[in-house]
Amino acid sequence: MRRIEVPDYVRGLIFDCDGTLVDSMPLHMKAWEYVITAQGGIWDLDFFHAKKGMPEAKIVSLYNAQFASAFDPVKTVETKHEYFRTHALEFKPIPHVLDVVRRYQSILPMAVVSGGVREIVELELTELRIKNCFDVILTADDGIKPKPAPDIFLEAARRLGIDPEHCQVFEDGDLGLEGARLAGMLATDIR
Repeated sequence: MRRIEVPDYVRGLIFDCDGTLVDSMPLHMKAWEYVITAQGGIWDLDFFHAKKGMPEAKIVSLYNAQFASAFDPVKTVETKHEYFRTHALEFKPIPHVLDVVRRYQSILPMAVVSGGVREIVELELTELRIKNCFDVILTADDGIKPKPAPDIFLEAARRLGIDPEHCQVFEDGDLGLEGARLAGMLATDIR
């Protein structure tokens, strides 16, 4: 297992969830494929991969615009979540990132910052038995401007009581890495 280093100047750790702490992206893609094709839509894996980290209702709106569809964002996301919940045992932890969580639990304050909804993020963290490791959990449900904007990272740092320049962010998506850099934080690509 490779080891991710945390520099001495870092005082707070911020983690993305899907694709960073938990290898759930294959399941998310299966859930998207299910809900899109069940409604008669065109499945485009590249489209959905490019939208990692965005709020799901916004992804549906962008899909509608690009593929001339009229899927209801709320109903589509609800159906996707139902599929995800019923297949939750398919996701796995990402060992080299969980190693960082375990090494710094109770040493540095930690947050989760996700473009996913709270219900799914908390399900994943609970299943991995790491939910209690995090002082702050921010999701799409918190109404903060999403990645790639720096806002959600800056809010996590504020709630942790750590200056942004002393935070290290762990991400697997380009939008999240860009948001972390815009927030003035050390952005670590875990891929």
